[in-house]
Amino acid sequence: MQDGLAFMMLVIGRLLLGGLFVAGGVHHFFVTVPLTDAIEARGVPLAKWVLLSGSVFQIAAGFLLMLGLFVAAAAFGLIIFTLAASVLLLNFWDMQETARDSAINTWKSNMAIIGGLLIAAAGAM
Repeated sequence: MQDGLAFMMLVIGRLLLGGLFVAGGVHHFFVTVPLTDAIEARGVPLAKWVLLSGSVFQIAAGFLLMLGLFVAAAAFGLIIFTLAASVLLLNFWDMQETARDSAINTWKSNMAIIGGLLIAAAGAM
């Protein structure tokens, strides 16, 4: 019974974690202009290409995680993606008041997501 429950928890966890990245990547295609502007404002060249390629990667790796395929590789790729996106777009060190608090809270959430990705990767090794 324990093994069946553990397996079900693993599958549901991967579905939720991977689904978060799939949904986020799809959402980027609906907010391309403001996200491109935000990336350009950070001085990144070819901002639209960076956004679109990152979104496609996010969707693909999220699906791999959901399907239980190449879980460790997908998780490590999403860890790098999450760290890069956090540094690039959540520059709380340059913000004030409510915007700063919101960015710090999102950083905390992203660190928890990275923790979940590390657990998913460890479970696949």
